[in-house]
Amino acid sequence: MSVDLNGYWKMVSNDNFDDYMKALGVNAAIRTIASLLKTDKDIVQDGDHFQIKTLSTFKNYHMDFHVGQEFEEDLSGVDNRKCMTTINWEGDKLVCVQKGEIEGRGWTHWVVGDELHLELRAGGAVCKQVYKKTT
Repeated sequence: MSVDLNGYWKMVSNDNFDDYMKALGVNAAIRTIASLLKTDKDIVQDGDHFQIKTLSTFKNYHMDFHVGQEFEEDLSGVDNRKCMTTINWEGDKLVCVQKGEIEGRGWTHWVVGDELHLELRAGGAVCKQVYKKTT
C-alpha cells in the first residue's frame, strides 16, 4: 500500500541517535556534531520512485530509488560504507533493508497525521526520529 510521503519535513525529536551512530562505527567527534543537528527531510515521491534528501548544516545525504528494486547504496556521507539496499512497502510503512558489514541495518518511514516517523536500525541499536510536515 503506497502512502504519500511527499513534502518538506522538519525534525522535532531524535531519540537514541548516539547509540545508533556508535553501532555504525562513527567516531566520537562526528557523533558529537551530528547529535546537535536538527535535520530536514525533502521527499519527492512519484509512484514508487523516491528522492529523499536529508539536509543539515553539516552534511546532506540524497537517496534516489525505486521501491522493490535492489541497488548499491554509497553511504560515504554517513559511515563511509557501501551496502546492497532494498526498500519495500510493508502495509503503510516504507521499509529499508541494507545488507552489508553491519547486521540488522535499515530504516522504516511511516506517517501519522502531519508527522513523519523514522526508525533507524543498526547492530541492535534503534533510533527513533519524528518530523513535522511544513509543505
